[in-house]
Amino acid sequence: MKFFKRSKTRLLLFLAVVGPGFITANVDNDAGGILVYSSAGAQFGHLLLWTMIPITLALIVVQEMSARMGAVTGKGLSDLIREEFGLRITFLMMIGILITNFGNVVTEFIGIATSLELFGLPRIYTVPVCGVIVWLIVVKGQYKSVEKVFLAASFFYVTYILAGVLAHPLWKDAAIATFKPPAIKAFRDQAYLFMVIGVVGTTIAPWMQFYLQSSIVEKGVTRRGYKASRLDVVTGCIFTDIVAWFIIVACAATLYLHGFRDIKYAADAAQALKPLAGDYAYILFAVGLFNASLFAASILPLSTAYTVCEGLGFESGVGKKFGEAPFFYWLYTLLIIAGGTLVLLIPAPRLVEIVVWSQVINGIVLPFVLIFMLILINKKELMGEYTNTRLFNAVAWSTTVIVVALSLAWMVASLGGKTG
Repeated sequence: MKFFKRSKTRLLLFLAVVGPGFITANVDNDAGGILVYSSAGAQFGHLLLWTMIPITLALIVVQEMSARMGAVTGKGLSDLIREEFGLRITFLMMIGILITNFGNVVTEFIGIATSLELFGLPRIYTVPVCGVIVWLIVVKGQYKSVEKVFLAASFFYVTYILAGVLAHPLWKDAAIATFKPPAIKAFRDQAYLFMVIGVVGTTIAPWMQFYLQSSIVEKGVTRRGYKASRLDVVTGCIFTDIVAWFIIVACAATLYLHGFRDIKYAADAAQALKPLAGDYAYILFAVGLFNASLFAASILPLSTAYTVCEGLGFESGVGKKFGEAPFFYWLYTLLIIAGGTLVLLIPAPRLVEIVVWSQVINGIVLPFVLIFMLILINKKELMGEYTNTRLFNAVAWSTTVIVVALSLAWMVASLGGKTG
């Protein structure tokens, strides 16, 4: 009887805190992420599947640190950085995050436009309409209603798993490639290094840490709910990388196998799937892309608004009304307007550059965010008994060092003109 009572209590506690971890991890599979995973499968087949396991472990550790800091301190990451490192460093960090995130916001509106164009809907109409929808969801909704919408959108990612199954992949080859890295010569190829950095950058993006910690704080998760919140984070991280695995496998089984290597937009992958994997796979991929883009177009400007407002000491939060947090909502509004407008005005070739580079810049900026996090979470006076264990420090510092090494290797390969 005690066992069932304890289990019921744990379930209720989990349901009370579920949301921030699962939502944050799944938004990571946005239009830019889908493009990167699709390109990884189309260009290199199964050669990047080995990255999924270490990236998932690293993602769990990094996201758990964000959730723990939020629950223990009751403050967002920007708040803590400002308090511990000063306004000047915080301001520089915010400029970097603002630039990086804006590139990601543009990417989401490209995903909205191109996914709906697959169904014959012109972007001149779809981008403004979806921009208004995104704005209304956040500005006019309360925290609980907004979170429910985001959770529902998270489960739509199952469309990619179904599309992957319909692509009839080589399951055995894919399974082996997941546990076996390629030969060392692959890492001397600039294009391969570029793609590895892109996969890391899109899977563990800098904005995620700021958004997750702010969401944990706004939801009111405390030390008491921390363990249940940790389960929310782990579940979300595993689910999002399973989806990523299926996207790579689907494109490897179809596009790579038939020599279709040049993907400029995530929608190109959906279009190419139609004759190779059938109408159902095509529709699932296209619908998944629209859902992911609309979902992320809500979250990324929100994450940026949280980051900037916390860093500068302005009121922020979806639970507040427009008049209570005007800077927060105006920044959110301006990011949506600017992102949607650029997609309508900038020529397609330049938009492609924004999409690709936004993901790679994520990978380059990430180490700086991780260093701030690691310093903060190991401060006894801040975290008390909730500081990092040696294992968590080892994984987080290793992730930081590896990302820096990959970025440097890619730049060296670029300068040397080594394209394989």
